[in-house]
Amino acid sequence: MPTPSPEHEAFLTTEEVLAYLQVNLRTVYRLIDAGKLPAVRVGRQWRFRRRDIDAWLDEQHHATPLTPAAAEAARPSAPRRVLVVDPDGVAREVIATALRGAGHTVDTAPDGVVAADRLAKQDYDLVVTELRVPSLDAFGVLREGRRRTPGLRALVITGHSSESAAIEALNFGVTGYLVKPVRASEVVAAAARVLA
Repeated sequence: MPTPSPEHEAFLTTEEVLAYLQVNLRTVYRLIDAGKLPAVRVGRQWRFRRRDIDAWLDEQHHATPLTPAAAEAARPSAPRRVLVVDPDGVAREVIATALRGAGHTVDTAPDGVVAADRLAKQDYDLVVTELRVPSLDAFGVLREGRRRTPGLRALVITGHSSESAAIEALNFGVTGYLVKPVRASEVVAAAARVLA
């Protein structure tokens, strides 16, 4: 199989790297700033060579083993109360089922008004939300939730991603960001990271 020429190398967008590495935007920017994750600036956006990402992942895989304290911190989080907000009933149930399978107590909401009502009546540890939510968008839902629970954590799982949306989510304090379609294992792992 011929080696791809440099002009035909696979480049990933920032959104694709977030999904590929299963890390948040802040982590990607931190890795770029530290010089650990090579990236190319294209206008106002970053592009990443797939082979550089794979080399970095391979390096992490062969890194020094975790200390006992770090290993404990990396373990899946204890069961928590989670609210899943998504207008797509199928996606909502897939996400909720994955989180219930991990032992969490999960409530769901099809829109922002129902979500805000639930958040006003119940303390939640995590909100998992689509960006585009009828009646009240994701950030409005989180704003309502943080009135009752200031430390409320958030995971965005969206089919409507853009780099500007990811940056807005980061600025709003969202610590987990996935792009649909997602596997159940990705949902559980991302929720564990956000809750850790």
